[in-house]
Amino acid sequence: MNSRRTFLKTSSTAVIAGALGLPTILRAASDSGKLRLGLISAATYGYMGAPRVQGSNHGTAFSTCCNGFDEAKRKQFTGTFVASKKRIEGVQVVKIWDPVKEAAERLADVCGIPTVCNSADECSDGVDAVAIPDDGTGEHWKYALTPLRKGVPTFCDKPLAMTAKEAKAVAEIARKAGTPFMSASSLRFVPDVVALAKEAPSLGNINLATTICGNELVYYGIHALEMAYAVLGRGAVSCLNIGQPGRNIVRVRFENGRDLMLMVAEREWMRAGYQINLYGTKGWRTVTPVLTDLYWYLLQQFIELVRTKKESVPIEEEVEVIAVLEAGKRSLAEKREVTIAEVLNS
Repeated sequence: MNSRRTFLKTSSTAVIAGALGLPTILRAASDSGKLRLGLISAATYGYMGAPRVQGSNHGTAFSTCCNGFDEAKRKQFTGTFVASKKRIEGVQVVKIWDPVKEAAERLADVCGIPTVCNSADECSDGVDAVAIPDDGTGEHWKYALTPLRKGVPTFCDKPLAMTAKEAKAVAEIARKAGTPFMSASSLRFVPDVVALAKEAPSLGNINLATTICGNELVYYGIHALEMAYAVLGRGAVSCLNIGQPGRNIVRVRFENGRDLMLMVAEREWMRAGYQINLYGTKGWRTVTPVLTDLYWYLLQQFIELVRTKKESVPIEEEVEVIAVLEAGKRSLAEKREVTIAEVLNS
C-alpha cells in the first residue's frame, strides 16, 4: 500500500510538472524533504563599485548545482551563466534575492527557483541555510549578519571581507550566535589541491613555498593564499611586500619559520592563472590546479557543514587569511614589514 501511495504521489507530481512545462531536471523542485537554500546577491556582479551587470559566476553555478536549469531559457539568458555539470543531491534553492530584482527574476526563471524576495533579510526566512555568492562588491559580508543572528547556517563567499576588522566582526557574531558559518576560496577544495595536501608530508620539511595568481591582492590573491593554507596550514606572523603597485611579491613568514612567497599581479602585468610550488627537504612539487567543477566542490563543503556541523575551514583561519592579505597591502604602502598581530588588533 505504501509503495502504491508513493507511486501515485510521484506520478501526480510528474503530471503537474509536465502540465506546467517544467523540464525534467526541475521537477524535483516540488518534492519534500530537501534542504532548502536561499541565495542572496546572486544574480548580478559589480566589481569594486562598477555598475552591476546580469550574471554571476558563483550565483549561477550555485543555482544550477542544486536546481539544474531549463536549457531553452538558458540560451535566452544574457550575461555570465555558469551551468554546473554536477548536481548536489537533496538540496533545492527555494529563494533568491538580488539588488537588481529583474536579474533575480531571470535567474529564478531559468533555474526554477520558486520565490524571488524583496529584501536580503527575507531570503533567510523559512530556509535551512543561506549562501551569499561573490558579487564583486567586497561588501557582501553585510548580508550575512541577519541570517547569522537568526541561527540560519550561512556561507559567505570569498573574500570574507576586505579588511581583517570586518572579517573579525562577522566571525564574532557567528561564534556568539553559535550559527554554523563558512567562508572560503573554491581553490581549497579542487581535487589537485586536496591531493597535494595529502602528499605534502612525503616531501619532508617544507621550508619554502610559492603560490601565485592574477588580479587584485585581496579580492583574488585570496585564491593563491588559500591554496597554501589548504596544503600547509595556518600560523602566519608577518608580511613583507617587496613588489610594486599592481605587482605584489609578498614574503609571508610563519611561526614555524616557513617562508611563503605570495605573488599576485594584475592584468596589466601578468596573465591570470593559479599555481602552487612546494620545496621540501625530500622533494619538490608544482601544481597548476584543474578548475573543473570548482564551484560544486565549494558548495558541497558548505552543505556538509549544514548537515554535519563539522567545519572544514574554521572561521578564525579565514580571518587570518584576510589579515595576511591586508598586511601585504600595508607593507607595500608603508614600505615595511607588517605583523599579522598588528593588523588583527587595529
